[in-house]
Amino acid sequence: MKKTLLFLAALALPAACWPQSQSNSAARPEILILGAYHMANPGRDVFNMHADSVLSPKRQQEMAELTEVLRKFHPTKIAVEAPVGSTRVTQQYADYLAGKYTLSDDEVDQVAFRLAKELGLQTIYPVDEQGDFPYERLLNWAAANGRKQQFDAMQATMGARVKQENDFLLSHTVLQMFEYINSDSMVADDVAFYFAFVPYGDPDDYVGSDLIASWYQRNIRIYHNIVALTGSPNDRILVMFGAGHLGWLRQDTANDASVQLRKLSDFTGQQ
Repeated sequence: MKKTLLFLAALALPAACWPQSQSNSAARPEILILGAYHMANPGRDVFNMHADSVLSPKRQQEMAELTEVLRKFHPTKIAVEAPVGSTRVTQQYADYLAGKYTLSDDEVDQVAFRLAKELGLQTIYPVDEQGDFPYERLLNWAAANGRKQQFDAMQATMGARVKQENDFLLSHTVLQMFEYINSDSMVADDVAFYFAFVPYGDPDDYVGSDLIASWYQRNIRIYHNIVALTGSPNDRILVMFGAGHLGWLRQDTANDASVQLRKLSDFTGQQ
């Protein structure tokens, strides 16, 4: 047991392995996790927003406002929600730099590509990892165990929240929308919703807990891919993912002593 504890303690050493700054405090890479709404309405989530066109002249002006705020972070690398190892996004970005690709209404194009080009970055980093999300198994358990009405009510609550976000977008700017979904209160509510699944299941079938564990596994793997980008204590990595990942990736970053978590509110003055 003693050897095991010593080994685990040794795993914490990388945080102190970065060169020391002149102030004798450890310099650490900074990671800004940016939760985004899906601008192109891909319809991949259980509940989906129906965003208006970000390509309209009004929204394009607002995109410039968002980009200006994100520039304050001075990212050295930008990571996005695309399969790790995929060349599609990196090739599209290379084509964009070469003037051979027109930005679509996808948030990766509109936020990451636009910002990276303005900063003179030569590439974009895909860091997503797919995972199991056994939602149907959870639905089936609820129906078979007299919990369907309760589960439906919980789903209705989530649907109402998505509608609330949709209504907010329609009456606010893109920057205000990003401030809204990246606020601490919204992030906390989103994570709390997942924990409402915990009571579903029994000692023979932990369906609710297993769903959360699968979601956590996917996000911690994504976080591994993010950390793999830190080649210098002076790195500043902007990570943009769908807002459903935000609370989990923030938690991973905040618990990692080798890096420093940054938030959008650090650059807007909003809390």
